[in-house]
Amino acid sequence: MGTDFSIKPVGAPVATPFVRPAPAAAVEAVQTQLPPSQTVTAADTVVTVRNDANAQNDALSRQVSIDRAAAQVVYKVVDSRTSLVIRQFPDEALLRSRAYGRALEEARLAARKQVVTDRRV
Repeated sequence: MGTDFSIKPVGAPVATPFVRPAPAAAVEAVQTQLPPSQTVTAADTVVTVRNDANAQNDALSRQVSIDRAAAQVVYKVVDSRTSLVIRQFPDEALLRSRAYGRALEEARLAARKQVVTDRRV
């Protein structure tokens, strides 16, 4: 009889540690120990990034205007510091296209109106 008082399960699987042998390159490598005067530390290349949405929104203003030529409401996000338009809906090309179409339609209606008045005279 043993003097061991621990309970050991009978027939339970036992985990055996797996020791992976060191690769040949690591075994044959030369150890390098440099004196402190020759050591090199990596430069800190981490750039601090501000992810503060409120700080960016402080410089932006939202504007709503009416483009009379295109008869459209225009929404703009403008940088307050530089007065540059960041975003615009509808964009400038679409506004010009709508203004051109509207001008054509007005010219056509004016021509029809002129023809009708000429016939009455």
